[in-house]
Amino acid sequence: MKFSVDKHDKYVTLKLKEPQFTNDNAPGVKSELYLLNAEGFKNIIVDLSHVKACTDAQDLSCLLVGDRLCKAAGGLFIVTGINDEIADIIELSNIFQSVTFVNTLEEATDFIFMDELEKEFRGEK
Repeated sequence: MKFSVDKHDKYVTLKLKEPQFTNDNAPGVKSELYLLNAEGFKNIIVDLSHVKACTDAQDLSCLLVGDRLCKAAGGLFIVTGINDEIADIIELSNIFQSVTFVNTLEEATDFIFMDELEKEFRGEK
């Protein structure tokens, strides 16, 4: 599985560099999400902009794992870079009801920084 990890102070970005989201690379994504969470990252962005196809909604279930891990740690899990074909499968699978999806990586980082600021103002840090 080809991917990159870009670590920052407040978040980490996992970019899947595969043309398809399949049952071959979904377990690797899931494992990486567990590792990043274990390293202390509570805000995770998954960038799927390189992914052009996904034939089975079951493969996307690893995204629910990331969402659950981040929420348990008091953080955010955001997915970005979805094309129209993958968007159709996401809609059919109802994953969008749990996972936060945004259009661009910039929107995802803004979302995280806004959330972190709100937490600071409320004294949750």
